[in-house]
Amino acid sequence: MAKIVALFNQSGGVGKTTLTMNLGYHLGQKKHRVLLVDMDPQASLTTFMGIDPEELDQTIYESVVGEEPIQVMEQIHDLDLVPANINLSAAELELVSSLMREMRLKNALASTTKNYDFILIDCPPSLGILTVLSLVAATHVLVPIQTQFKSFQGTDLLLNTVARLRKTANRNLKIAGFIPTMFDSRTAQETRTYKAIEEQLSPLATVYEPIPRSIVFPDASEKRLPLALHQPKHPAVSVMKKIVKQLEQL
Repeated sequence: MAKIVALFNQSGGVGKTTLTMNLGYHLGQKKHRVLLVDMDPQASLTTFMGIDPEELDQTIYESVVGEEPIQVMEQIHDLDLVPANINLSAAELELVSSLMREMRLKNALASTTKNYDFILIDCPPSLGILTVLSLVAATHVLVPIQTQFKSFQGTDLLLNTVARLRKTANRNLKIAGFIPTMFDSRTAQETRTYKAIEEQLSPLATVYEPIPRSIVFPDASEKRLPLALHQPKHPAVSVMKKIVKQLEQL
């Protein structure tokens, strides 16, 4: 069965979507069958993958709200994608009175899990119902954390959310680890934050090697390419390869 990994942080701007795309790409290059699922109404992952969200008639929205069969866009950079668009922003209101609403994404993915080794879910930057759906469907949660003190401070709220779900809706949910992002080793404050992340979070799960801060990530996203295709010799490429090697051991 597929390992279903939700990339989650309630803070925006931590590199969650970029990681979803790039880790998925490297898993695909190692011959794993990989599905990416865009659960963010901003549809950044869909856009990064070269798809115009406004042109889509069928997205994850129809599956979680209308309970329609999941529609997969195949073989984009050797990855498959379940896209999103702005319609997904209405899901929270439309699911308010729905019975067993927390299970909607898990049920939608049930028919596809046998086709993949990894399913990576790009969660929205919030603690709303779309995130709950993603974490209930997941086998693991992977947490990107920007190496800024304010971002690190929010980790307690994130961990409390995961703990509550483990007690109720998804008792088997595991923490796949924490990925420090946008790290500048020349900055004393970021170095202190990275050390604090290592010291305080490593007893809970793996703290991976940090992803360096670089303008090359937005450049690659603008070109709708994984970093390894845009600039294959960039140092961040080797870091992500190491992270993928560890994810294979989940």
